Amino acid sequence: MLQLICLPCVLLIRQTLLKQKSKKPLLLLLRLLLLLLLPLPLPLPLPLPLPLPVLLLLLLLLIVLLLLLLPLLLLLPLPLPLPLPLPLPLLLLLLLLIVLLLLLLLLLLLLLLLLLLLLLIRLLLLLLLLLLLLLLILLLLLLLLLLLLLLLLLIIIILLLLLFLLLLAMLHYLFLNVSFC
Repeated sequence: MLQLICLPCVLLIRQTLLKQKSKKPLLLLLRLLLLLLLPLPLPLPLPLPLPLPVLLLLLLLLIVLLLLLLPLLLLLPLPLPLPLPLPLPLLLLLLLLIVLLLLLLLLLLLLLLLLLLLLLIRLLLLLLLLLLLLLLILLLLLLLLLLLLLLLLLIIIILLLLLFLLLLAMLHYLFLNVSFC
């Protein structure tokens, strides 16, 4: 049952990795490690390749699933007892192979976390850029409001000057009429 669940995930990840044409060394290394870890025949071509974040999440899910199932597999008894104990060099070689595979899995997990961190940094930079753009727009609106206030003050000053000139004209006309009487 577990193989039926994991096989489509592995096939999907492998197909998506084979379709990617990345020139970044980190992605190439991740792709090579994954292709070595997933030695399965190629499935039929998928209609759409998955985006990188979805692929990374699928890979993380697969790694977590393997790490959770590893203790269960170690607790299972062997189907057939070994007739003879393994020789010490072979046992050490097997232990070394298991340690290397675990280190490779850890390296793969670290690469995955690094890629997720890079995506997060890009997202944060984009949010920072949007925030700066919003601040610039607010600053421009504030400047426009200040210009409108200055224009309103100028109009008030012009109206006061016109009122003063009108008052002077009225006083001049009043004094001219008084002097002729």
